[in-house]
Amino acid sequence: MLATIRPNASQRLGLCAASVALAGDQAHKYWMLNVFGIEHRQPISLLPFLDVVLSWNHGVSYSLLTAHSNLARLGLVSAQFLIIAGLLLWLWRTEKKIVALGLGLIVGGALGNAIDRLLRGAVADFFYFHTTLPVGPLANYVFNVADVAITLGVAALLLENIAAPGAAEKTSV
Repeated sequence: MLATIRPNASQRLGLCAASVALAGDQAHKYWMLNVFGIEHRQPISLLPFLDVVLSWNHGVSYSLLTAHSNLARLGLVSAQFLIIAGLLLWLWRTEKKIVALGLGLIVGGALGNAIDRLLRGAVADFFYFHTTLPVGPLANYVFNVADVAITLGVAALLLENIAAPGAAEKTSV
């Protein structure tokens, strides 16, 4: 007889965060591409430093590891799913809610971008942040809802690490 695996409260929080991030990202992309028709309306200026555009990213952040061929895309998606699997394993082992929340947001965002790469051959980005300030690569940055979820997830992990310094050292005896 198969034993049922019941997630604890932290795991449920992480899985819920992943589901919300993934659903929000995919719903936003569907709406922008198929309902709003951003490709025919761009650019839309929201603020002096923020526009709404359509930009296809064939790589990862800042178009690194650009993958135009099917083989390169398969390699990139395979790497994404290996990373997602590792994050899910970490999520399943954590008891800390903030860690679970952060991991869930990262997983949901990563899945959203991986789905884009599988279905569309590239990741759809919409928000164009631009400034003339000397802030390095952030002077021109295009991102999407999945990227926001990933960034918030990383921030949650950093916050947990800052809030509980030395906690990892105490538990690894």
